[in-house]
Amino acid sequence: MKSKYKRILLKLSGESLMGHQGYGIDPERLGSYADQIAELRNAGVEVGIVIGGGNIFRGLSGTAKGFDRVKGDQMGMLATVINSLALSSALENAGCPARVLTSIGMFPIGEPYSPARAIESLEAGRVTIIAGGTGNPFFTTDTASALRAVEIKAEVMFKGTRVDGIYTADPEKDPTATKFDKITYDEIYNRGLRIMDLTATTLCRENGMKIVVFDMDTPGNLKKVASGDNIGTLVY
Repeated sequence: MKSKYKRILLKLSGESLMGHQGYGIDPERLGSYADQIAELRNAGVEVGIVIGGGNIFRGLSGTAKGFDRVKGDQMGMLATVINSLALSSALENAGCPARVLTSIGMFPIGEPYSPARAIESLEAGRVTIIAGGTGNPFFTTDTASALRAVEIKAEVMFKGTRVDGIYTADPEKDPTATKFDKITYDEIYNRGLRIMDLTATTLCRENGMKIVVFDMDTPGNLKKVASGDNIGTLVY
């Protein structure tokens, strides 16, 4: 494959890792993700990854059930570490070198994150998974992915979801919703579309970080997006 990009940040949803089982990590979905990512890395693309933890625990939903918000968010951060370890293991099983960096000190589970360490790892040809969110409560993994994309000097942020792009409304609820091929940050604000939380969207906008929202659950789509195929939605 011929990639349009040299270095990307891939944001993966924790919920997507559940597959059809409704909780936890589906080995089949995990293996599919690993194969797609390994293919990209083998084509010479430097791949950084941030993955959510919603398949295991979500801080906000925990707060609604009586958890302290700070402790709930910290539990969510730990969930992202579990997913990151699972993905790194799947990548290594696919013959793809991977490294887990954590925003919270967790050695030897993962090495401490710094932008310099992440860039060094990417340049060495390892898929570099950055776990633990931002390391702070009250920030989502969307914000963490936007921050890491800027810090590692990625050319673009790919947001892999179960939907094939951004729509005028939720296509799972509104059959009349129409898809955007591309959309500006300002239009996202004006239409009140929540593709990511506002902090993440603002961070990308202020730093000129393009986002491509696409369906990661269809095998082969990651390669298509990296090659510049017009699938998904470009945010610019």
